[in-house]
Amino acid sequence: MEAKRYYQGTGRRKTSVARVRLFPGSGEFVVNGRSTEDYFGARDLLQRDVRHPLVLTNNLSSFNVLVKVRGGGVASQAGAVRHGIARALLDLDADLRAVLKKAGLLTRDPRMKERKKVGLKRARKAPQYTKR
Repeated sequence: MEAKRYYQGTGRRKTSVARVRLFPGSGEFVVNGRSTEDYFGARDLLQRDVRHPLVLTNNLSSFNVLVKVRGGGVASQAGAVRHGIARALLDLDADLRAVLKKAGLLTRDPRMKERKKVGLKRARKAPQYTKR
């Protein structure tokens, strides 16, 4: 059996969807055609969050990561990318499942924005009550 050219995974968080591909390489990150520093800006927490699955499995400098992500906000997209990288690592080696599962990286976060209800201003905020 020949080795794959790349390993892929799909990550989701809120309304964001990330398609992740891991290529054998030197540890370069590209998100929507830009570097992570460029894409996520000065938010160091989001950059660490994105790299977490690779750091945990000691693969940070052995793969180039190519990501296409859409939908949601910046933090949501970072969560989707993290989920996608974890799934791509599973595609690479199924033995990593225990490590990734223990860190909670394989579980899709089910929290979503609650819909607006009729008669309310937002999902739960009611209009101000006036007595007179």
